Amino acid sequence: MDRTASLRRTTKETDISVTINLDGQGNSEIHTGIGFFDHMLNGFARHGLFDLTMKAEGDLCVDCHHTIEDTGIVLGTALSKALGHKAGIKRYGSFLLPMDETLTLCAIDLSGRPYLNYQAEFTCEKLGEMDTEMIKEFFYAVSYSAAMNLHLKIMDAGNNHHMAEALFKAFGKALDIATSKEPRMKEAWTTKGTL
Repeated sequence: MDRTASLRRTTKETDISVTINLDGQGNSEIHTGIGFFDHMLNGFARHGLFDLTMKAEGDLCVDCHHTIEDTGIVLGTALSKALGHKAGIKRYGSFLLPMDETLTLCAIDLSGRPYLNYQAEFTCEKLGEMDTEMIKEFFYAVSYSAAMNLHLKIMDAGNNHHMAEALFKAFGKALDIATSKEPRMKEAWTTKGTL
């Protein structure tokens, strides 16, 4: 089964296109106009082993908000589309990721019920041209568009760059586990019959 999806979303504020392959090798080509955000998304793709192509054009003359939030919406929708009916996947995934002094937990349930539990406090307002408050907004948009239960927690804080990078990499690792195939399960892994 081909687990890829391509999606484009155009509004008066942004024009975003995404192609994702859940069974990739971690190759990415990402251009959002926000260097630090590109760096984070490249880490997500590389460590999740997702092939990800993404191009975003947004109203960066205003600020980075619309571009980052809308990218989350498009990525989450593409993830949902690539997963289809979620038959034969593990559904749950979690990863505890160390990055130097920082320790981050990510736990995912591809339940069809969107929820974000986010516990991360940054001590600077920006990383490059990316507002640190937009990290939460990005993950909120992904979680709701993909209808996933997503928990992200900085367990040991430190350098703000390390904290952000650990969140995106942990998300990639946990999502790779949750989307991976379970050979003993042929249908969606739920007692309800569908997710």
